Amino acid sequence: MSTPDSLSGAFPEFPEYPDDHRSGFACFVGRPNAGKSTLTNALVGTKVAITSNRPQTTRHSVRGIVHRPDAQLVLVDTPGLHKPRTLLGQRLNDVVRTTWAEVDVIGFCLPANEKIGPGDRFIAKELANIRRTPKIAVVTKTDLVTPEALAEQLIAVDLLGKEIGLEWAEIVPVSAVAGQQVSLLADLLVPLLPEGPPLYPEGDLTDEPEQVMIAELIREAALEGVRDELPHSIAVVVEEMLPREDRPEDRPLLDIHANLYIERSSQKGIVIGPKGQRLREVGTKSRKQIEALLGTPVFLDLHVKVAKDWQRDPKQLRRLGF
Repeated sequence: MSTPDSLSGAFPEFPEYPDDHRSGFACFVGRPNAGKSTLTNALVGTKVAITSNRPQTTRHSVRGIVHRPDAQLVLVDTPGLHKPRTLLGQRLNDVVRTTWAEVDVIGFCLPANEKIGPGDRFIAKELANIRRTPKIAVVTKTDLVTPEALAEQLIAVDLLGKEIGLEWAEIVPVSAVAGQQVSLLADLLVPLLPEGPPLYPEGDLTDEPEQVMIAELIREAALEGVRDELPHSIAVVVEEMLPREDRPEDRPLLDIHANLYIERSSQKGIVIGPKGQRLREVGTKSRKQIEALLGTPVFLDLHVKVAKDWQRDPKQLRRLGF
């Protein structure tokens, strides 16, 4: 995985860091909705990946950066590996496998409140083929189960590794929502990174472009509360971000124009809602998050457009950033 050119080079160029300082990349993998994005946000300490109680929310590999005195841990949050039904699904799986090949350590997320199933076994078998990269089994969502159920799941995860010849470097239970054992997970990941100087400047929390993060915040708000009749077919593109002209310096305003793309005209009413109420709610919720992200007041202009069957169309996938 590439590092910023300005920070690549020999370790002696960073005399302020101890000789045993470690830095590298870790990624979380697992079935859709296994808690990967929530865990990334908890480790970084702020929101760098969108979360949703609906599966297949993540579509980009989002990097979150954890700064410690002894290490810099760069987290890569991948889409959930799944059996693809569309071209978009195939491309998301390609993102996952490419990421696995490039990181220093892999965290396999298995929810504590769900029995190990065929999807978990499929991923575990794929991970067993990656010989050199250490793997940590991360049992997520421990706040949702009893201590007895958690103990059973930890035993099941251990047995899964033995069954398919996958050696866990560690098995660690965590709750990102409750903040339980999140720092312990970081302590276990760091020793598995190579020694080296920081890869990103102090203070950087992600290398995602602002426009991508803004689009993801809008998409997260659009997905919330949508009934099952609307599948995961919303894409958001930020078309323009411009400071409002003729504003006094102490009262800046950023104009953001974004389009929400859906696959069918029949989905438009679901996203917009009666008399535009739902779209206004999406705008209000995402604007607050965007203002917190950018630290400036925002005017958000949202439009809903139809891009017919975009998940299956290579040209439209490219135009929408996939």
